[in-house]
Amino acid sequence: MHTRRDFLQKLSIGIGAAAFTPFASGASLLYPSLQPGKKLKVALMGLGGYATIVAEAMKDCKMATLTGIITGTPSKIDTWKTRYGIPDKNVYNYQTVENIAKNPDIDLVYVTTPNSLHHRHVLQIAATGKHIICEKPLADTAQQAREMIAACKNAGVKFYVGYRLHFEPHTRELIRMREAGTFGAVKYVDNFMGFKIGDPAQWRLKKALAGGGAVMDVGVYSLNGARYATGEEPVWVTAQEIKTDPVKFADVDETVHFQLGFPSGATASCGCSYNFNYAERLFLSGEKGFAELKPAFGYGPIKGITHLGPMNMPSIKHQTAQMDGIADCILNGAPDPNVTGHEGLKDMIVIDAIYESIKKNGLKIHLPQA
Repeated sequence: MHTRRDFLQKLSIGIGAAAFTPFASGASLLYPSLQPGKKLKVALMGLGGYATIVAEAMKDCKMATLTGIITGTPSKIDTWKTRYGIPDKNVYNYQTVENIAKNPDIDLVYVTTPNSLHHRHVLQIAATGKHIICEKPLADTAQQAREMIAACKNAGVKFYVGYRLHFEPHTRELIRMREAGTFGAVKYVDNFMGFKIGDPAQWRLKKALAGGGAVMDVGVYSLNGARYATGEEPVWVTAQEIKTDPVKFADVDETVHFQLGFPSGATASCGCSYNFNYAERLFLSGEKGFAELKPAFGYGPIKGITHLGPMNMPSIKHQTAQMDGIADCILNGAPDPNVTGHEGLKDMIVIDAIYESIKKNGLKIHLPQA
């Protein structure tokens, strides 16, 4: 039985890849001049599988440190306290979370709860005056995302989305090359992300918790990838759903294909699925050249090639680089690599339109701007 976590870890490693592409600390590669000093103190909200991945990656961080936890599952507390050295005074549940406002040991809360809880939890944390990272997708709808952004702005707190790939070297290099004009005008992008989901009773297959299915979970990678591959915001979208297992996927979407149009005339063909493995790719075609990342979206190692040859970028722990990168933004005023709540809103606007197009049998939906 495959789980999303197993898939993202195993698919992106590949046979024998670990033997010659070892993971390295994201901080040491992306921030080589870092000196020991002040660290961003982080609490994780929601102690599921992904929170564990983030916690383990943070052991290598230079500018961020795990200091607290917020959970609705008391049975997990002792394990987390022991494994990560969390003191009792930095342990909270969803009813006591407002008390973190008075805790100087916590600067930021990383929300990793199920998708449909993001809106509620971000509003809770914003009210405490702590900075926030929220896992993607940002919310169930663009309207919820706007409310989250407004709450953080009103509270005077920084608001980020867990777009770890914006800190990943191959992805950053693709963006750099595109901005430098290496590919010429981008004409076409072809992206897909999918895996065969396991346990039919899990929260990801329940719309009340997940907000949707494959689109909300892995379709965000295809969509966000199309946006950073073109450097443009789409102006229209069409979408179609394929459902081969109406029992398992009764409540959520299974496989979705969607097409995007951009102001320059570039187009993108994107897709996502919960029903098959070995589907993870970003392809960019420009007037002067091309780029392909394959694997493109998993936890690594990401691999890339362009018309100039292999990209040969280092493999890193994405979450280590992400947490150090966001800490650098907050503590040192480093430039934001498009990971704010506003970036998450842009994806949610398109996701709303994808679902609208599916309901209207693939009708072209013209997109409002964020």
